[in-house]
Amino acid sequence: MTLKKWNWQQADWPDFSYDKINIDPLEAEFIKASGISIGVMRHLSKKDLDEFRIEMICNEALKTSEIEGAFLDRDSLQSSICKEFGLGEKYLHGAVKPEEAGIAMMMKDLYTDFDSPLTHEILWAWHDKLLNGRTDLERGKYRTSKEDMRVVSGRIDKPRIHFIAPPASEIPREMDLFIRWFNKTAPGGKAPLSPLTRAGTAHLYFVTLHPFEDGNGRIGRALSEKVLSQSLGKPTLIALSSILSDKKKDYYKNLELQNKTNQITPWLYYFSKTIIEAQKQTIGMVDFLIAKTKFFNVYETLLNPRQKKAVLRIFREGPKGFSGGFSAKNYMSIVKIPSATATRDLKDLVEKKILTKTGQLKSTRYLLNLSPFYPACSPYF
Repeated sequence: MTLKKWNWQQADWPDFSYDKINIDPLEAEFIKASGISIGVMRHLSKKDLDEFRIEMICNEALKTSEIEGAFLDRDSLQSSICKEFGLGEKYLHGAVKPEEAGIAMMMKDLYTDFDSPLTHEILWAWHDKLLNGRTDLERGKYRTSKEDMRVVSGRIDKPRIHFIAPPASEIPREMDLFIRWFNKTAPGGKAPLSPLTRAGTAHLYFVTLHPFEDGNGRIGRALSEKVLSQSLGKPTLIALSSILSDKKKDYYKNLELQNKTNQITPWLYYFSKTIIEAQKQTIGMVDFLIAKTKFFNVYETLLNPRQKKAVLRIFREGPKGFSGGFSAKNYMSIVKIPSATATRDLKDLVEKKILTKTGQLKSTRYLLNLSPFYPACSPYF
């Protein structure tokens, strides 16, 4: 007799249960934050909104890939995304790689066709695009191998098994059930669920099935964003993968804690809190973009061409800035100048209060002085 260890082997699979009273306050917080997010975006010009959209989609594509250990080229990816959205091919410094081109196509589908019902064909198309260029597996189809699909870590000769997914023979039937559930619980479906509950359940349900040979986590996170977009009736721009990537160990830990039971309150609470944190980060990024516009309105004429180039490069790093802080060495590298010129330029920027200075000697770091341009309520103020 086989020991029924995993959640999909339990008698109540896939009838997930949860304590609604613990999730409802988070559902209300999500709706409130969504209204704020939509409101702050109305302050962006069309140009800034296009820039923000490309930056957010690019960052999510980068981060959802990084979670799985795949590191993409940002410039190549941004160029691909700009091309997909009809905004030219910015940032391109060479040929676009298949991986960047593929995920850009998938993100375009996710963004523009969010409201369409889920189908096997959509998932197969996402998988095909996501793994563009891969020749070591079959793209655009569910797994068929008779070997166990295992999530493992540790040494090859002594692996630690975190999870074993349903066998490939069961995937067609299980995916029929999953797609039926996904569409039934959508807004306007026969059994609609609240946004956070549906997003968290969809993600857990999908990655439990692990229907593809590779790419399941990335597609699972895309499905959560499809859910959130459907709930709002418009494409969602949210830093979900960015938050999950920053706290990857917590993400995997919470998934593993949930793989032996179908009572999913702890998972829904964790995932809902993560989505709300992602919303706040998104709002902060909009504030950052508005601050950037105000900053250049005040300071652009005070910057020489070298300083402007460096400042634009700092802004490209986003609200968190350069990893380890921005140094004179960074400045010299960006504008290709000797140390003496860099020292004069940086001193001038500090005197004009464009930059603030911390530390001394080799530990000296510089920050953009954006505090005058942020709203007091911003998370980055």
